Amino acid sequence: MIGRLTGLVVEKNPPQIVLDVNGVGYELDVPMSTFYNLPSVGEKVTLLTHFAVREDGHFLYGFLGEAERFAFRQLLKVSGIGARTALSVLSGLSVNDLAAAVAQQELGRLVKIPGIGKKTAERLLLELKGKLAQVGGVSLNVAADDARADISNALLALGYNEKEAAAALKQLPADVGTSDGIRQALKLLSKG
Repeated sequence: MIGRLTGLVVEKNPPQIVLDVNGVGYELDVPMSTFYNLPSVGEKVTLLTHFAVREDGHFLYGFLGEAERFAFRQLLKVSGIGARTALSVLSGLSVNDLAAAVAQQELGRLVKIPGIGKKTAERLLLELKGKLAQVGGVSLNVAADDARADISNALLALGYNEKEAAAALKQLPADVGTSDGIRQALKLLSKG
């Protein structure tokens, strides 16, 4: 319905702003990540929007970037997550941090967000798995990349040089876990 608004920032009262678009003042709720990056009152801004119609009213949400709006919409699809909670999640974590937390199944990062308990965080991790992978440049291989970094660090700590560690990593499967990877790398290096 309303996909984008360009206008002057008239009011800033977190998490709500008022945007004057040709004399019409639109009230928008925004995540704090967007709020902190807004220009000063009286300056022009373009926001991507999400328009929601509920039985208790019509609501407009604003975002500076497509990644934030996409993440917000994905959060709304999770059972039990409403717009306020979705804004809270995006205010507590950047889109990249949220995508990384989901990819790595980090419950601890989500429960630190106000209003997110353990059960809600578990549901978020389960239902968002794979859905935020391409948002904000976070690849599906975040966990695999972290495992490879851990394997490399372990080999270096054991006294192997960077060249040996890199050679062993090249021979490992792409989706290897940290402990299996270390074990396999040590076998490969002991043969050499």
